[in-house]
Amino acid sequence: MPTRRPTNETVVMNKIVTLEAADIAVVMKMLPHRYPFLMVDRVVDIRGDEHGIGIKNVTINEPHFQGHFPGNPVFPGVLMIEGMAQTAGVLCIAATGTKPMSVFFLTINKAKFRKPVRPGDTIEYHMNRITRRKSMWWYRGEAKVAGQIVAEAEVGAMLSDA
Repeated sequence: MPTRRPTNETVVMNKIVTLEAADIAVVMKMLPHRYPFLMVDRVVDIRGDEHGIGIKNVTINEPHFQGHFPGNPVFPGVLMIEGMAQTAGVLCIAATGTKPMSVFFLTINKAKFRKPVRPGDTIEYHMNRITRRKSMWWYRGEAKVAGQIVAEAEVGAMLSDA
């Protein structure tokens, strides 16, 4: 069984570090997702598994804009939910100090989409832990652009070595 660490410490490159932010290199070490399905460029303001803010820079060259929608590009709402879940995944993995084989969605509740997100926008995924049970976490997330809520949801995830 791994040694329990304070919730803001993790192992990166075989060193124990206090993690307050994770750039793209750290995010890619923690999550199995890759382009075009990596929806988080970095995570800032990490407070253990309690809170963190994922940052996604939306660009026109992303493949979903070819069909969503031609002439009126709108970032898909379901990908904002995925970005929330990936941000929460970084927080969970950082808190445990070990990288699982898989991270799985458990639940998506109370999802609401408020305003369209367009290329050139920067999405901030504000994630706050609701609860944790063993290898399962639940978070409340708000996606914001320029300080305004564009989407919100409660998401649950499970870390698994299977």
